[in-house]
Parts: sequence; C-alpha cells; structure tokens
Amino acid sequence: MSAYNCFEISATGLTAERLRMDVAANNIANVDTTRTPEGGPYQREMVVFAPRGGDQSPFRLPSVIEHALDGTGADSRTTPAVVAGPYGAVMPTDADFGQGVSVVGVVGDPTPGKLVYEPGNPDANAQGYVAMPNVSMINEMVDMMSATRAYEANVTAIQNAKSMAQQAIGIVGQSVAF
Repeated sequence: MSAYNCFEISATGLTAERLRMDVAANNIANVDTTRTPEGGPYQREMVVFAPRGGDQSPFRLPSVIEHALDGTGADSRTTPAVVAGPYGAVMPTDADFGQGVSVVGVVGDPTPGKLVYEPGNPDANAQGYVAMPNVSMINEMVDMMSATRAYEANVTAIQNAKSMAQQAIGIVGQSVAF
C-alpha cells in the first residue's frame, strides 16, 4: 500500500465523518421542530456508510435501516453498508476492508417521537397532544463525539503516513549521498 492510498482512504473517512457530524448537528438543531414542510414533526436523520472497493459480500443490516434504505419495507438483506449511529455498527466481511468508505445516503429514522400534552400549541391534535421529533439529545451527542473521534483518528493516520513518507525520502536521500 502506498502513502497515496493511505491519504485517499483516510480522506474518505474524513468526508464521511464530517457528514455524520453535520447530520448530528442538524438533528440537534431540530430537536423541538414540530412542523416541517412535509408535515408532522422533524424526523431524525442517520448516515449510512458502505465500504469502497473489495468484495461486496452481503451481510445483515438491522431491519429498521433495511426498510429505510429500500423505502418499500421489503426484506432486502444484501445491501452492503455500515450504519453509524445508536443502532451500532454492522461490520462487513474482511474482504470489504481496505479501500475506504463511501456514504450510501442519509435516511430518516422511522422510530416514532413522543407525544407531549400542550393543548395551547397550534400543532396539537384534538386531544391536546403535540407530536415531537424522535431526536434524543443523548444519542446525538454520542454520535457527534464518535464522529469527532473517528475524524481525529483519520487526521492522525494522514499525519503518520506523511511522516513516514518524509522519513523514507530522507533515507533515500542519505543513501544517494554516499
């Protein structure tokens, strides 16, 4: 593996984790949004990752993510993806590793939100309950910290690859001088 490959692989991780941080920030910003242009409360979003390159061997995703990805509710168990979020990471086979990660998409979390009794709220139903977003501040902060740590790990990997490349150039330069 060349130093360039290390940079490219880590860059895919940087891009994916940056999007994950942006989505978590958007979820946090909409924690109290009870009315959206689509109607109803804000729906939490999740980023779905897939391995780049390698053998795209099928493996099982959590059913809530499968249904969100295919949009039909069908039982499709062959989508190669790694889910980042409170549902845990589903790891692909070893043959999938080594080429980085790509973002498959950003999907809505189908988990229902809670109902809060606020009869004076214009978004309240006939019984006086307001449907709240399905966003949990705890889950979003954990996702944000996890994405930040993964981002930092990719930055460190790039710095280490750069350092090794510079040292290799120094060794070659010294051997040519003799």
